Amino acid sequence: MNSAVLVLDAVLKLLQPVVFAGAAGFAVICGVDWLVRTRKIGPFSPIARFFRTSVEPLMLPVERRIVRAGGQPSQAPWWTLVAVVVVGIVGMSLLEFVRDQLATLAFAMSSGGSALFGLVVRWAFALVRFALLWRVIASWVGGLPERPLWRWSFVITEPFLAPLRSVLPTMGPFDISPIVAWFILSLLEGFVVR
Repeated sequence: MNSAVLVLDAVLKLLQPVVFAGAAGFAVICGVDWLVRTRKIGPFSPIARFFRTSVEPLMLPVERRIVRAGGQPSQAPWWTLVAVVVVGIVGMSLLEFVRDQLATLAFAMSSGGSALFGLVVRWAFALVRFALLWRVIASWVGGLPERPLWRWSFVITEPFLAPLRSVLPTMGPFDISPIVAWFILSLLEGFVVR
């Protein structure tokens, strides 16, 4: 277990500068592509031809989404850069999360049964809180409970959100039951772990 944590530490130390340098290099590529798309670089220059044949096809899925949403195709490089940076940050965060959880698990296993039980309880509450957060995000982006991407969060959270909704007063179009549920879960977790 400790060796896995050490390997993840080494990977993260190596990956951080690589991701940063990759994002910086991609920012330069996106900047030049934007200059080509906005015709600040001549459309018949070798740079423009190279970017139209090699770089722009890679950004085509992003460009299609932007155009469908009513945006300009020249915005595609910047949105692609945002997507690449977000994926890099999320990937690094997930690796750090896995490393931290493995380190916590190793410590709990070496500390005895009560520490291991406490860890399992914390993980269970964290899963429920994550499902609650995922469900709130689903309500913002129009995620339907029938879709597999969102269904699991509705299955986990509906058994305690439905009774809360029936007790809590309505606040117009706002549903405050997830906020109340989050608060109750935090209190309950503290009580169970103690």
